[in-house]
Amino acid sequence: MGILNVTPDSFSDGGRHVVIDDAVRHAERMLAEGAAIVDVGGESTRPGSQAVSTQQELDRVMPVVERLVRELDALVSVDTSNPRVMRETAALGAGMINDVRALQREGAIEAALGTGLPVCLMHMQGEPRDMQQSPRYDVAVEASVSDFLASRIAACEAIGLRSERLLLDPGFGFGKSVEHNLRLLNRMESLAKLGHPLMVGLSRKSMIGKVLGRPVEERLPGGLALASLAVERGARILRVHDVGPVLDAVNMTWAVLREGCEND
Repeated sequence: MGILNVTPDSFSDGGRHVVIDDAVRHAERMLAEGAAIVDVGGESTRPGSQAVSTQQELDRVMPVVERLVRELDALVSVDTSNPRVMRETAALGAGMINDVRALQREGAIEAALGTGLPVCLMHMQGEPRDMQQSPRYDVAVEASVSDFLASRIAACEAIGLRSERLLLDPGFGFGKSVEHNLRLLNRMESLAKLGHPLMVGLSRKSMIGKVLGRPVEERLPGGLALASLAVERGARILRVHDVGPVLDAVNMTWAVLREGCEND
C-alpha cells in the first residue's frame, strides 16, 4: 500500500502532493513500482496534529480519488475517520476505508456498512494531538491492542458489518513509546489469532529515528528491516512511502519463508 498524503502537514511528505497533478503522478510512480493499493489521506494524524473540517478533507481527497480511479484504474484506500468522506469517496469508486479511529466516530460504523467496502480498524491510544504525551498501558501493550481490536470487531459484527470485510492495524506510533512499538512488533503474531489480515504502517516512523539516530529522510534501511520482520510476524499489507525498495525486501523475505515451508 503506497502512501499518498494530500495534506500540508504530514510528518514525512507534507505539502509535496497537495497539487492534484503532483498527487496523480506520485500515485502513478508507486503503482509502477508495484503498489497494489494507493492510500489517500486528507487529514494529518501525525503526533500533535489538529483536526480539519469535513469540507477541507473532502476538498483535498475527492478530486484525487476521482482521478486515480478514472485515469489509473487504481485500487484506492481512503485514510479517514469521517463518515461523510467515507460515503462520498466510496461513491467515486474508492475500494477500501482505512480508519485510524476504528470506526468510533459517531455515524462511522453505519457509513462504513453502507459503502460495502472493506475496512481497516486501527488501534490508537488518545488522539493525534496528544497521543504521544507519555503513553502508558496498564497491561502488556500487545494484550491491550488485541483486546481493543477484538471489541471493535464485535461492534462491527453487531451491526452487520461482516467479519470478512475487516482488516486490523496495531497502530505503530499511535499512542505508543519506542519500547511499546518494539514489543508490539516482536509479539505481533499474537494479533494474528484474531483471525483477520494484519496491515502495518512502520514507514519512516519516529521509532526508527530514535533507535538509529536518523532523520526522517535517512530511515529507509531501518524501515526495510521492520518491513521484513513484520511480514515474518504475520503482516499482509504494508503501508509505505518507498514502494520499490520495500517490495524487494518483502519478496526476499517471502522467498526465505517459502523455502522453509517447502522443506517442512
